Amino acid sequence: MRKRISLLAAGALVVLGAAITPAHAADPVFTLAGPAGIGLRPHPGKSGEPQKTSVEFRIVNDSTKTFDRPSTFTIDLGALKGVADVALAKGREKDCTLTAATVTCKRWGLWTGESTVVKLDLSAADGSKVGATADLTLTGTAEGATFQAATTKVRVGGPDLVLDRARLKAEQKPGDRQNLSIIFASEGTDPVDGVVLEIRTTHGIALVEQYDNCSYSEDSTAGRPWNTGWSTVQCLLEGEYEPGALYGVDGSLTLEAAPHAFMDGLTYAVYAAGEQPKAAAKTVAKNRAFAAGNKLAAAKQAPKAAARSARQAPDLDPWNNIQEFDFTTRNTADLVATGVSLTGKAGDTVDVDLGFRNNGPAWVADLRHGDAVARTDIVIPAGARVTKVPAGCKGVAADGSDREQALGAPRYFCSTGHVVGEKETFAYPFQLKIEKAVADAKGSITVGREKPRGTTGQPWDPNHGNDTAALVINAKGAGPNPTPTTSGTTTASPTPTGSATATASATPSTSTTGTGVTANGGGLASTGSSAQAIALGGAVLLAVGGGLFVAFRRKAGGHA
Repeated sequence: MRKRISLLAAGALVVLGAAITPAHAADPVFTLAGPAGIGLRPHPGKSGEPQKTSVEFRIVNDSTKTFDRPSTFTIDLGALKGVADVALAKGREKDCTLTAATVTCKRWGLWTGESTVVKLDLSAADGSKVGATADLTLTGTAEGATFQAATTKVRVGGPDLVLDRARLKAEQKPGDRQNLSIIFASEGTDPVDGVVLEIRTTHGIALVEQYDNCSYSEDSTAGRPWNTGWSTVQCLLEGEYEPGALYGVDGSLTLEAAPHAFMDGLTYAVYAAGEQPKAAAKTVAKNRAFAAGNKLAAAKQAPKAAARSARQAPDLDPWNNIQEFDFTTRNTADLVATGVSLTGKAGDTVDVDLGFRNNGPAWVADLRHGDAVARTDIVIPAGARVTKVPAGCKGVAADGSDREQALGAPRYFCSTGHVVGEKETFAYPFQLKIEKAVADAKGSITVGREKPRGTTGQPWDPNHGNDTAALVINAKGAGPNPTPTTSGTTTASPTPTGSATATASATPSTSTTGTGVTANGGGLASTGSSAQAIALGGAVLLAVGGGLFVAFRRKAGGHA
């Protein structure tokens, strides 16, 4: 009997232990990703050597945690036999192993976000036929995780649109117009059923004509300053475009420099219909008036022998579908510091906006590198101490050298984002405490470009006389001190300087005219209606010396 009781007790403990053991969280699920399909130029290629096409597989970790267990990724190459030859892309040899049958990659942890698993270089195999296809599938395994496989269809041959570079003038003046000539070739093995022409322009360049087979939009996506503000036109050019033929767009495409144009850019591209980038979220086509039947089309310029294919495949070389151009417009932008005069007694707290505005006429943007356009250099008057520092500003020593503490600094550097609109105001909301009443205590506000430990005038600013304005507390002749509010705050009065016409508000409010504050040292200040969508950029970025706009990375394609 005693033994039976012991067994029952032991069984109860087992059940109880199972009940109180915490359940394991569900295993994470990771998504593997790659292109839906790629095309390979037929063997041996134009140069007599097989031409490589790269394919990249990635992993997406959408969770907030790093997965810290080993993972193994595998690609079975059996299906590619006789269709394509495979090599590891340069720089990936240490992460992956390639054999005739498989590609195997090891990862010891998976960081959050998206990262590359493997990049392969593929070329059409000797003896492969145009139209031959094979699936390339990446799978993954790891203890405690599940992976969703990714498959890319590999095809020998396909369409290939190649865009010529238009002859445009790089230097212009406001109001200048010039024609954008679009000529492209179909150089692949397959015809293209419909072509989409995409033209993207920065804030200072506009396309004059409107066509009823084109959509017009502006990218207003929040949090993407390089893209925001690009005007995008996409036109569907119907018809079949045969391999070996050259085509030209039949219709006027006129580019015009706006009054605020300065450093601007243009990208233009042709895509097989259905492969063009998604149009921007905010469309403005409904605001345009169209002439009935006013359609843009393309006409064959040099008919040649054509190969036929019933299936639309990926472009063999998408980088030569795109061209870009930089424009420099003879223009200026006048940055004007806004002076402020404060009154108060010892112990008062003052909320005040300190900054500048752009009197134009030009907008200014550093879209190549994303650097700040302007710095505001603020010297705090004697007797006052900064108790609140706005985003985008840092405290420095009196000589402009670095300082650890942001509060209570004698001097501050505030940076704009990489765009300053043609009529934009930047106002940085500081909070000052008057610790000691000093008569006619003077500081300064200076705007310009960054230099070591300070600020200097911008070369494109025509009037450096208004780059600096006074910041004064208890100016002589200012009258009696006002009575502080119950919160211990007092008011600030703007002081016009030079040609200044705008004013700085004493405290940030909705009544402030077209003002705002940069965030994180690079965001765009909120503006009035005159400074519309001006932080601009391309979908794929390329830093190229010379101009100030973001271009798509591409290889230049040209035709005789």
